[in-house]
Amino acid sequence: MKKKKRADELLVERELVEDIEKARRSIMAGVVYTENDRIDKPGTIISSETPLRVKHKDNPYVGRGGKKLDKALQEFDVNVSGKLFMDVGSSTGGFTDCALQHGAVKSYAIDVGYNQLDWKLRNDNRVIVMERTNFKDVTPELLNEGLPNFVSIDVSFISLKHIFPVLNKILQPNSDIIALIKPQFEAKREQVGEKGIVRDPAIHHEVLDKVIVYARQSGFSLLNLTYSPITGTEGNIEFLLHLGWEKEYNMDASISYEHVIEEAHMYLS
Repeated sequence: MKKKKRADELLVERELVEDIEKARRSIMAGVVYTENDRIDKPGTIISSETPLRVKHKDNPYVGRGGKKLDKALQEFDVNVSGKLFMDVGSSTGGFTDCALQHGAVKSYAIDVGYNQLDWKLRNDNRVIVMERTNFKDVTPELLNEGLPNFVSIDVSFISLKHIFPVLNKILQPNSDIIALIKPQFEAKREQVGEKGIVRDPAIHHEVLDKVIVYARQSGFSLLNLTYSPITGTEGNIEFLLHLGWEKEYNMDASISYEHVIEEAHMYLS
């Protein structure tokens, strides 16, 4: 039997909005839809697999992830135009939408979940939908459109150390990777506070150290680092890591990220 949930709770769970209050306001404002119908009550009970979309007035992308990738593209001065994109942990498809709007040729939308991808993207022939797919099971043979040369990673409840050793087997040379670092899934259990929030800058520093070590152990080069322009749905500060794979000029940057952590806390705490 399919699970059912409140519409406002599903919006938050899928990261279509930041919190339950914004979910309720969005529904009351009449901007939340299933495939064809508008939802007009926050407490409406629907299947947990029901497609949902929000007609954002302040976000040009179908999900909050689009804002995160948008900042990375601009701040890292990296171009996704003409690239074969892969969205690991696609959820509603914010990263995919951003990549396509910036000129990506196609995008693999990979997620272990089902029926979360925005309806607009699901019907876009540039999007290769790979739902119910555990990324750890992805091999080159499953990628019918060829190997990607630009990848975004936005995963939950799993460390990036389990993603990098799979990713390095399915990339074209000279590829770019934008990895979203979520401290609550990288820190030790005792370092994570109430409601899964990591607030200590020292723990953020430790997490960044660990993730960069994981990346280098899998053969990736460190190119740049910044913080996400918005927090996660529970309020966690997140970071965006730019990695390279078999780059023509394979410079492994030595980045002092104290100032990145400091700025993140200044603007987002």
